[in-house]
Amino acid sequence: MTTTDGAVRAKRSLPSRIAARAGGGAMRVFLVLVGLFWLMPAFGLLISSLRDPADIAESGWWQVFSAPGRLTAENYERLLANEAVMDSLWASVMITVPATVLVVVIGALAGYAFAWMEFPGRDWWFMLVVALLVVPVQVALVPVSKLFGAIGIFETTLGVILFHVAFGLPFAIFLLRNFFAEIPRELLEAARLDGAGELRLFTRVAMPLGAPAIASLGIFQFLWVWNDMLVALIFADSQSAPITVALQRQVRQFGNNIDVLAPGAFVSMVIPLAVFFAFQKHFVSGVMAGAVK
Repeated sequence: MTTTDGAVRAKRSLPSRIAARAGGGAMRVFLVLVGLFWLMPAFGLLISSLRDPADIAESGWWQVFSAPGRLTAENYERLLANEAVMDSLWASVMITVPATVLVVVIGALAGYAFAWMEFPGRDWWFMLVVALLVVPVQVALVPVSKLFGAIGIFETTLGVILFHVAFGLPFAIFLLRNFFAEIPRELLEAARLDGAGELRLFTRVAMPLGAPAIASLGIFQFLWVWNDMLVALIFADSQSAPITVALQRQVRQFGNNIDVLAPGAFVSMVIPLAVFFAFQKHFVSGVMAGAVK
């Protein structure tokens, strides 16, 4: 090591030296332990969903290791027989999928327009979109409830979907506009010289290049809508209530109905986890691309 290298190393701060060694084996073991600790509540919920209600009332889920033969699938049989919870699970799908697809499609179209199309007031409209990012959901609950009641979609699945779409679009447009703006202009100009219109540019150039960002947006939107309870409590009725509201009502009406609550909560949690892991590769690519840009 030369004198210059030694001087440079001596000037490096403690955080920079720690970061340089973060890829070592000890750090990897630490991260694995953190991941296991983070998954422990999910594992405990899974074990609880397989235990008899009497056993749950008497002891914690970790006691199952002393008597693993007492695990049973009867709780899931009761869950499947509970029409209210199963209907709410289907209602969650009917709300989450359209709300996610609409936000991704409309956000991608608007993001591309703000990035590469010229129209009057483009910058002012984009500033308005950015300003809408700071509007909290709670501010709009009362006025939007009155609006939906006036047009006849209050306490309907359509009303819940439209509310989620409206509050998901500002972030979607902001994210995808910034991503699409990084596409090299020369690439688009070359496609235009070949006779491609804006729609073809969007579908053949922008969408493939923006796939990681679009996948990341879809995951964020899916998780937000699926796990939401506040909007559903206000805008959904008993026929269109998602799984989060149904489980909350089970707690309120049947405080000791743990044989339904535990498997229902685990199913409600495992579905978004499955979606995340299914698109994990695209999600990581989108996050890393956004970090580099």
